[in-house]
Amino acid sequence: MICVTGAGGMVGGEVLRQLQSARVPFRAAYFSKGKAEAARARDIEAVLLDYGRRETLEAAFKGCDVLFLLGPTDPNQTRLELNAVEAAKEAGLRRIVKLSVLGADEEAFGFARVHRPVEKAIESSGLAWTFLRPNSFMQDVERFRGGTIRAEGAFHTASGDARISHVDVRDIAAVAVKALTGPGHERKAYTLTGPEALTNDDLAGELTRALGRPIRHVRISPADMRAGMLAEGMAEPIVDMLIDLERYYREDGASRVANDIRQVTGRDAGRFASYARECAPLLQPT
Repeated sequence: MICVTGAGGMVGGEVLRQLQSARVPFRAAYFSKGKAEAARARDIEAVLLDYGRRETLEAAFKGCDVLFLLGPTDPNQTRLELNAVEAAKEAGLRRIVKLSVLGADEEAFGFARVHRPVEKAIESSGLAWTFLRPNSFMQDVERFRGGTIRAEGAFHTASGDARISHVDVRDIAAVAVKALTGPGHERKAYTLTGPEALTNDDLAGELTRALGRPIRHVRISPADMRAGMLAEGMAEPIVDMLIDLERYYREDGASRVANDIRQVTGRDAGRFASYARECAPLLQPT
């Protein structure tokens, strides 16, 4: 049995969909009571999980042998995921597939420093492991930038002319499912990227073609970006890590292109142009 944590999020939800399509048994662990209840209504085995409460970890992992580890984006994420690693070991799980981040091994920016201590704990746990280290998600264009694209025909970043090899979440999930269900992935860390490194101006051009109307990339300063996120009510530690991520982008940290998706799944990673055409109806003015 596979336990999928973070099942209510974008990546975890896609992992569930692909496991269902493959008819693989799993248990979905949700942070939201409402999402857990909705999943049960769809005949999904679902549990409520709070990484800060040991009893919920024990209940989620009972009877499972494989864990997909995806903690909440939280200032205390490292500690919460370490709790899950400890509970997984005590519950007798055999393997952990952890969603990490591009460059976690280098610890060159804030989110990498969140994930690497958890990776190290898994490496020393005695359990089999696989790390998934994806770059920025293509789907973030709609999730985080969709509002201004629809309203203003523009999106704003502090990453300047950085090139980023954005990756489709569906490709991340496809690698996860292979690692969760098959052999040959033990003690491997996969770098998951799209097939090309694009600037934000390139993204704007692809969106312009897909939407049939001009879409602009607007450069803003890190200070203005930080002020805007704080004004939206985001937690300051998370804001600071996002600003540091923009710095990492500007310093060319995210331009690498890897072939791990094809190596694991047997097919090429999706291109942003294809994703832009798919999501175009969601980005039109309402």
